[in-house]
Amino acid sequence: MAKDSGRETLGGKAVLVALATVLLLAGGLYAAAGAFASDRVPRGTTVAGVEVGGKSPEQARRTLERELAERVEAPLTVTVEGESVEVSPQEAGLALDLDGTVEAAGAGDSWAPDRLWDYWTGGDEVEPVLDVDESALEATIERLDSELGTEPVDATATFTASTVRTTPATTGRLLDEEAAREGLLSAYLAEEPTVELELVDVEPTITDAEMEEAVSELANPALSGPVTLVFGDSPVTLRPRDYAPALSLEADGDELELATDLDVVKRLVGDATGAPVDATWRLVDGKPRVVPAKPGVSYEDGAVTDTFLELLTRPEGERTGEVEAEVEEPDVSTKEARSWKIRERVSTFTTEYPHADYRNTNIGRAAELVNGTVLAPGETFSMNDIVGERTRENGFTEGFVISDGILREDLGGGVSQLATTLFNAMFFAGLEDVEHKPHSFYIDRYPVGREATVAWGVLDLRFRNDTDHGVLVQSFINPSTPGTTGSVTVNMYSTKTWDVTARASERYNYTSPDVRYLQTPDCYAYTGSSGFTIDVFRDFRRPGESEVVRTEKFNTVYTPSDSVRCGPPPGQGGGNGGGNGGDDT
Repeated sequence: MAKDSGRETLGGKAVLVALATVLLLAGGLYAAAGAFASDRVPRGTTVAGVEVGGKSPEQARRTLERELAERVEAPLTVTVEGESVEVSPQEAGLALDLDGTVEAAGAGDSWAPDRLWDYWTGGDEVEPVLDVDESALEATIERLDSELGTEPVDATATFTASTVRTTPATTGRLLDEEAAREGLLSAYLAEEPTVELELVDVEPTITDAEMEEAVSELANPALSGPVTLVFGDSPVTLRPRDYAPALSLEADGDELELATDLDVVKRLVGDATGAPVDATWRLVDGKPRVVPAKPGVSYEDGAVTDTFLELLTRPEGERTGEVEAEVEEPDVSTKEARSWKIRERVSTFTTEYPHADYRNTNIGRAAELVNGTVLAPGETFSMNDIVGERTRENGFTEGFVISDGILREDLGGGVSQLATTLFNAMFFAGLEDVEHKPHSFYIDRYPVGREATVAWGVLDLRFRNDTDHGVLVQSFINPSTPGTTGSVTVNMYSTKTWDVTARASERYNYTSPDVRYLQTPDCYAYTGSSGFTIDVFRDFRRPGESEVVRTEKFNTVYTPSDSVRCGPPPGQGGGNGGGNGGDDT
């Protein structure tokens, strides 16, 4: 028994040894196969017709890069119904993803049995992996549509003064976007990079039937009669011929709706809306007339368009609606302005000036700015405030002014001609003198002792309406010419409060001029005149009465106007300059 047992033990060991040997041999073969094929592309694999089977990833990548180099840059030929257009891959946003393609072909480091099985049993044709810029591809398809297709055209409506004109819709012919996309992707990298596409019918968004229905139900009622928008107490009636240019029919989802151009509507209601406007006075056919006040009306844009569009669909007799708005009353009401009783011309004065283009420009511009000024009872007139700084932007040019007792050029020269005329019109209207300054030396075209000069930021002409009535100022020029003098006139309108007369003393305290020698580039030679003092009196009488109620005295001291010679004093060199800031002439 012992001997048999030993034989069985030896036999079992032999079987185990044999089995182990087989396993070792099989394992060695698997290891050898894995070591060779674990990262290679399966045998027989092709990409776009290029053989890459059995190659390592890097080998496959180099092979594809080399073999497909020309195809990567080759343009695609797109043919649509017999017409052909070339498309570059770059324009279409198409590029080859080499790494992705090699991976898709089966290259990779794996010892999995199924992976090794795929390698040894062979691969298939693999589609290349593309890097696609979708926005560029979409833009390319849109270009092809514009060159090879026809866009659909919606039915349209045009509003005229009394009717609506329509234009019919047309069906479009465009590429099927998805089919075009797939065709371009398939053609890229092909040996023959061509793709044939077809156009398909594309219906317009707005059809003829939809437009006809909208015209009948919306457009025609909109033009059936005027509509009235009420802003506070201010109604604004808009007629179809006025608001028709603001209307259109536009798609909102699947339906057509009336739409309006807000800017047009706001222009139409502009006279009744906006900031408040004070009542005032102006001359109409030479007579003072009240200009009524307007309340200020403000509203939200949506409020006016919503109300306007809603009224357009209502029947006759119901086409009035209130717009939600805020109303602001003006500071001066029409009633208050009427109480000023500006009824007649109470004074007028005219001065003349020799010809100079700068005088026409400067005096004319200043008169334009003053013209139409209205002074309420108690209000003070300021020429500088009304005329503003004398700049080119404000319409002025260079002219002569008096600076440091001599004539120099500066912007606005000549404006004091209007100041003098205003002063005299104020003088004879009996208004209160608040601020005026005569010229430094006497200018003989002005009334002696009754004249004024102005200079921006230094000298002003101011007078107060100390009557119980309003005052309307009218100012204008008759321009000079090389052969004629010019003139400026100021008229004042009010209710007459005073009859004013003027008288003057004799001239006294004469002073003699000097001679000044200037060597500055802006020197202008002229002969001076003596200085003197004069008193002017203003007598006030009630209209139609002889008794003098009161008298005002104006004392004026004129300095000598030195003669100017351009150059050094006789027998001397050097020169002297002038001062800054002065009155204009």
